[in-house]
Amino acid sequence: MCGNNMSAPLPAIVPAARKATAAVIFLHGLGDTGHGWAEAFAGIRIPHVKYICPHAPTMPVSLNMRMSMPSWFDIYGLSPDADEDEAGIKRASENIKALIDQEVKNGIPSHRIVLGGFSQGGALSLYTALTTQQKVAGVVALSCWLPLRKSFPQAAANSANKDMHVLQCHGDADPLVPFIFGAQTAEKMKSLINPANITFKSYRGLPHSACPEEMIEVKRFLEKQLPAISDE
Repeated sequence: MCGNNMSAPLPAIVPAARKATAAVIFLHGLGDTGHGWAEAFAGIRIPHVKYICPHAPTMPVSLNMRMSMPSWFDIYGLSPDADEDEAGIKRASENIKALIDQEVKNGIPSHRIVLGGFSQGGALSLYTALTTQQKVAGVVALSCWLPLRKSFPQAAANSANKDMHVLQCHGDADPLVPFIFGAQTAEKMKSLINPANITFKSYRGLPHSACPEEMIEVKRFLEKQLPAISDE
């Protein structure tokens, strides 16, 4: 399989309960698919919001002894000083920008779209929002990090999202993506966008996963960033 959009099946979608005037594009973590996240969003759905949970293409992953699995880009390590798959991250980010463009063509303006993701998917959503010229409504970044962080602030020079709102959540018992890596990411983000718009939530005892309290927080964030509009 080649690592482009064509090699992945169509996204899992939770349609809006009425006319969709906003959308969430949420990217799963390494080795996962969009299905579980689509179910999670179905549980906290907002009537005018469409939830799009794409599936990553399958590729060999260095971190896991080159085993093939769904992955947005290759991962060599999960420490702040690990080498990174720069070409793969940039290629994946272009694919996410194309997904945003597709929704704009469907009639949902980019400023009514929240990007988000878990772990590797959250990393990709942060990177994409910071480097795109498409203005988005915000980012939900769960248990993740900012990829290619040494390329910033230069990489964000043309970003349309210097004022976007970000909800970042991380379990303090995360054995895979260390909590400190998430906290450092939040600090780095404060130097790149309006720091008043960044919310960093920690969850005591939470490992590398989501929890019900976190999903309630995500729903609150989405309700605030994607309010109903009068023509619905």
